[in-house]
Amino acid sequence: MYVLHPWHGAHYGEKAPEIVNALIEIPQGSRAKYEIDKATGLLMLDRVIHSSFHYPINYGFIPQTLGDDHDPLDILVMCSESIQPLCLVEATVIGNMQMIDNGERDDKIIAVATNDPTVNHFSNVHELPKHFIAVLRNYFEQYKALENKVVEIDEFQDKKVAYEVITNAIAFYKRSYPNANK
Repeated sequence: MYVLHPWHGAHYGEKAPEIVNALIEIPQGSRAKYEIDKATGLLMLDRVIHSSFHYPINYGFIPQTLGDDHDPLDILVMCSESIQPLCLVEATVIGNMQMIDNGERDDKIIAVATNDPTVNHFSNVHELPKHFIAVLRNYFEQYKALENKVVEIDEFQDKKVAYEVITNAIAFYKRSYPNANK
């Protein structure tokens, strides 16, 4: 298979919504905010985080999805290693972090790297250590503060809600890009 564009050419996975392909944009530990350029498919530097914060988790998106914010659906992938940008990772979905970014809903699917025995025993977001949840909440609520932007974390939701978010994002993508993979 020839992949022309990471968002449109890669697939969300045959086992979705329970297990999805995640395309990593930002490795855990980075302060650089990389994003796939929608027009070219190239990885571009969006900005360097204005604070001393660094990403506490690998960050990317699920291919062939479209979230309510009209971007590919975001996914946070727990792994014992930082995952290189543009790496496709099989990820087991365990929950959703519902975020409000400048008044707009911006879901972040939470998953574990399926092939990492250090984290793949987690099956639901509510099994994660409370401190890790606090770190995620704190990071995403504060990382844009020095840009004078407001981000709120509404709640952490279980995997059943995450499955609905993914299913809706796949359907929204198919409606918005009906000829993307024909």
